[in-house]
Amino acid sequence: MSGGAAGRGLRRLTRWWRRQSLRTRLTVIAATAIGVSVFVSFQVASELLDRKLRDTAAEQLRADSRVLAANAERAGLAQVELPPYPGSGRLVRVILPDGSIRTPAGQPALPPVSGGAGRVAQGASSDLLESTDWNDGYRVYTLRAGGGAVQVADLADDSPVNEFGFGMLLIGLFCVVGGGLVGRTVARTGLAPIDRLTAAAVRVAHTRDLDADIPDEGGGEIRRLIQAINDMLAALRDSRRSQRLLAEDAAHELKTPLTSLRLNVELLIRLDRRGTLDSALPAESRTRLLHDLGAQLAELSTLAAELTDLARGDVSDESTELIDLADVVVAAATRARSRVPDIEVALDVTSVWVSGRPAALQRAVLNLVDNAGKWSPADQPIQVRLRAEGASAVLEVDDAGPGIDAADVPRVFDRFYRADSARALPGSGLGLSIVQRVVDAHGGRAAVARSARGGALLRVDLPAAAPADR
Repeated sequence: MSGGAAGRGLRRLTRWWRRQSLRTRLTVIAATAIGVSVFVSFQVASELLDRKLRDTAAEQLRADSRVLAANAERAGLAQVELPPYPGSGRLVRVILPDGSIRTPAGQPALPPVSGGAGRVAQGASSDLLESTDWNDGYRVYTLRAGGGAVQVADLADDSPVNEFGFGMLLIGLFCVVGGGLVGRTVARTGLAPIDRLTAAAVRVAHTRDLDADIPDEGGGEIRRLIQAINDMLAALRDSRRSQRLLAEDAAHELKTPLTSLRLNVELLIRLDRRGTLDSALPAESRTRLLHDLGAQLAELSTLAAELTDLARGDVSDESTELIDLADVVVAAATRARSRVPDIEVALDVTSVWVSGRPAALQRAVLNLVDNAGKWSPADQPIQVRLRAEGASAVLEVDDAGPGIDAADVPRVFDRFYRADSARALPGSGLGLSIVQRVVDAHGGRAAVARSARGGALLRVDLPAAAPADR
């Protein structure tokens, strides 16, 4: 039961401690630390003082005993004159060779001669310091002299130690109270930057104003904390800005295909309601219109998929693994051929191992091949090359199209960007942007240049896996 009660008490104390504020904890810790320090100091100082007083008293007893012994040697133990008892202070006694004792007149009786003191009187040893609990307790020093012994005793007095302890207790209480006040002040001063930081964070949470950076103040850990929060706010600003731009760009890009799709569907509905669908739209026109509707739906599906991929903020949820990039390139080329049979892809790949996400890398390679397929002439194949170059895996997609104008090169990998010459071609302007994001996520670099055939040369450099990792 006692163990269970102690456990419950400890748990309640732990819960109480956890509910307290950091200020209260620091105050309690400071007061406790000072109290423990004062207590330990008191114990050590009391022990040292008591030992010093005992040593001093013992030395005084020895000195008085030597004086009395010298007198006894000259006059004899039976005739030596014993100092009269002054009413307080030291007590003396002479032990004669026959075991009898002499004491000054009027002196209080000392404890009986101990066996050790008797052996000193008989010559077994030269001296003896002993303590007795008789009455209030005596310290008795026995010294061999003149065939017997002389004894000098004093009453053990602990009052100096007790007075010292009482003084230390008062000082300790004062220090504990002062320590609590100092701890409270230090906690208030030290936590003031935290209070201001909390107020600033609450203000940002209420106003949702991510542009209001928290003032950088203080030093050490406080400064690093403020900088970390400001970096987090900056990341949130960038994320919100990216989301807003994505939404604006998506709205802009979706407007044209949705408008065209809506007009075509409304036309079909209107003609069907009038009953003039067959007469107003010959079979050839209906076929062309339905083909346009299918193409617009396919374009919307592609755009929605790419927007979803971009809006996720990460390449994918798949894990990183060690893969042969040549297998990824071959799989992407196979998918490109199945999607557009007219595309001819010439592969020149060597085995290069990388650490990455297979599906994301295949999507990036497929987008590169699809982009090249829009521009490359039907009689000219798209050349896809993969090789190891130093510590990098280098992938190049080369087409024989008209190439990319110098003015368009800086914005090739921007989202929704389409050159003037590409306005009439299908696509959303997101393919190369996804390539850029996948490459960045893998620690690589994407670039565009003019190929030797006059078309565009898109190059991707990815870190190759170390031989030990393979």
